Parts: sequence; C-alpha cells; structure tokens
Amino acid sequence: MTDDATDAPPGLLDGVVVLDLTRVLAGPICGRALADLGARVIKVEPPAGDLSRFSVPRHGPISGYYAQQNAGKENVSVDLDHADGRALLFDLACRADVVLENFRPGVCERWGVGYDAVAAENPGVVYASLTGFGQTGPWAGRRAYAVIGHAVAGTTAGQLQHQEVVAGQAVLANDAYSHGDVYTGLVALSGVLAALFARQSTGRGQHVDVSMVDSLLFVNEHAQEQLAGEAEPGDPAILGSGWSPVVEVANGERVSVAGDPAGHGYADFLRLLGRDDLVDDPEMRSWDGRRSQATRLRQDFRDFAATIPTGEALVALLDEVGTAAGVVRSVPELAAEEHIVQRGSIVEVDDSAGGTFAIPQAPWRFSDASAGVAGPPAWRGEHNRTVVTGLLGRSDDDVDALEAAGVLVARPPRG
Repeated sequence: MTDDATDAPPGLLDGVVVLDLTRVLAGPICGRALADLGARVIKVEPPAGDLSRFSVPRHGPISGYYAQQNAGKENVSVDLDHADGRALLFDLACRADVVLENFRPGVCERWGVGYDAVAAENPGVVYASLTGFGQTGPWAGRRAYAVIGHAVAGTTAGQLQHQEVVAGQAVLANDAYSHGDVYTGLVALSGVLAALFARQSTGRGQHVDVSMVDSLLFVNEHAQEQLAGEAEPGDPAILGSGWSPVVEVANGERVSVAGDPAGHGYADFLRLLGRDDLVDDPEMRSWDGRRSQATRLRQDFRDFAATIPTGEALVALLDEVGTAAGVVRSVPELAAEEHIVQRGSIVEVDDSAGGTFAIPQAPWRFSDASAGVAGPPAWRGEHNRTVVTGLLGRSDDDVDALEAAGVLVARPPRG
C-alpha cells in the first residue's frame, strides 16, 4: 500500500468496531469488506492459526489466500482453552459494534460469547452468524463447506446439466471456486449493514442468521423455473446464458459470446455469417424451427469464428451487430489491461518478508468517501497490546501477564 491513502476522505464505517472470530473464507471476506469500507476490524485467531494461513502459494510467513481475505484487519491471538482467554473474548465482544462468527451452532455459546450473552451486556451489538444451514432446522448442526453447499442447494445439479460428455460419459467435477462461501459472506455483509442502519433509530442491535444454502438459493436466478418444474421451456429465456458459446479464433484465443445463433438474437448472427437470406425465413421465426437447425447454425458460427484473426477482432464484429462478447483472459492477463490499471483494481500489500502480495482492491468507488484495502495482513497477535490496552483499557503489565500465561500469543515473522 502507498501513503496516498492518508489524504483520502474517511470511510463510510469509520468508528465502527468489528470483532471478527471467523476463519477461512465466508466470514473473513465479510470482515475484509467491512474493513475496506472503513471499519476497524479486529480478527481473533487461535494460537494454531486460521487454516488458510497454511495454504499455498506462500510468501514468507503468510499465504496469499489468507492475505486476500484478511488484509487491513488487526489481529489478536487468544487461546480459548484458557478461562481467562474466554473472559477476554467476552470483554472484546461487549465493546464491539459488530461480531462475526462462522462456527456451528452452539460453539460460541460454549465459549460464553453467544449472541444472548453478549447482547445482555452490549444490547447494541450486531451479531452475525454465518453457517452452512442456519441456526434452526434439522440440518442446523451439519458441517458444511462450499462444495457441500453447492450440492445441497441445487448449484451442482445445475452445473452437471452442462457437463462435457467424453467417450459417452459425463465428466463430473466440482466448481473450483467457492461461490457458496463468497455469496454467504457478501449476504452477511448486507445484513450487517442493514442492522447497523436500523440501530441508528432503535438503539438496539440484533442477531443476523445467514445460511450458505439460503444464500445459494437467493442468488440462483433460475430457481423459480426449477421450482415450477419447467425442465424444458419452449422458447429459451432472454435473461439467461442459453447456449452462450466459447469459441476459438485463428490465433488460438477464445471468446465468450452472450448469444446463440438459434436463440433470440438469431438475426444478428445470420447477418454476421452472411446468411441474410435466412433472416426472413418463416421457419427461423419460431424456436421450434430454429431448434431443428441449431446444431448446423452453431457449427457455422464456430467455423466463422475460426477465420477471424484475433479475439478482439471477433468482439468488434459482434459488437457491430449488437451482440456482447469478451476475450477469455486469465487474472494476470486482466491485471495488465489498461482499464484495470487505471481503476486501481489490483493493489500491492506487504507480505512481512520484504516483498508484496498483489490482491484485488475493494470493488466500490464512492463519490465522497474512501474505500479500499486498509493495510497488510497481520501476523498472529500483532495487535494484542494495542487492542487490549486501547479498547479494553488494561495495562501493559496485564498484557505481559496474559502473554506469560499463554492466554495471548504473539508470533511475529522470523527474521
């Protein structure tokens, strides 16, 4: 990070204190977003560390995965096996505006920091629980990771409908991206912000119960047609990916196209292919008629695309006929594009080993407030002293005693 941010206007959540008890992804991305919006986010981490610290690739003592989800947060490392550690955590929760946790129901209660206990002392707290299946219902206690949420919520079933068939058999694989965790974290973010807004008029916080399965249902734009049992609607929906091919051009680049020669935009594709004679063909005006020729029309488009020299050249041709398309890029290729450079969509943060990580910047651009990565990812216990003395008002001697007893743990990077 550069020092330019010191002259920036304040963040929208300046003054909001967030206690982030979460680990790995769903909770941490929610906490990262709150930090990017200006909140003071204090991550509480066990002495053994958040599991994501040990993923690869690593730069020095910190993994890139951990850095991306936890940049800009302060860090306090507390051993909750100690009664004094649980008491310390409770004191922190009672001074927080927001508490985030993503454990199975009952875990925080056993530590003495469940919602009811915290709210009794801190009625203004907004307490968000992110779980796979929610706080209620027969599945509430089940373990959940993104791939499980995808399977249970219908996401995997929808993806498998489009799996490639090789040698007569479907090639089945889970999505490489943890959509369920990310959606859950961002749904929790919206719930926390709404509860903070309501608190301005009521003076009271509340418990925000966010389920991965509910979140995946919420973001599934096809849920209504699936619930209606419309397995094979007549005319394909305009607001859907449809065929949406990825085609290859002459130089080997691939282009993703938002359209279908046999779909609603068939006339644009026909003109592009030089088949104006088919535009007014009565058979082409109905879905059934186009469907009978869909295989040929789609192959004609693939063949046409293969004659175009570059991906951008095909994008330009499709743009002329009103069809959106984009060249398939890797994240490093995207990061090198002038558009991304100008918007500052990628930032560098310190890796505690003399180098930097490149991570995505916050996606918001406000007209009169700042938003963005607030600082580097912290090492375990880096802010034990500043948080305990500053937020809780305890002395340096108290911190020394807690560290000597193993209640607070500080693990700075070696060297």
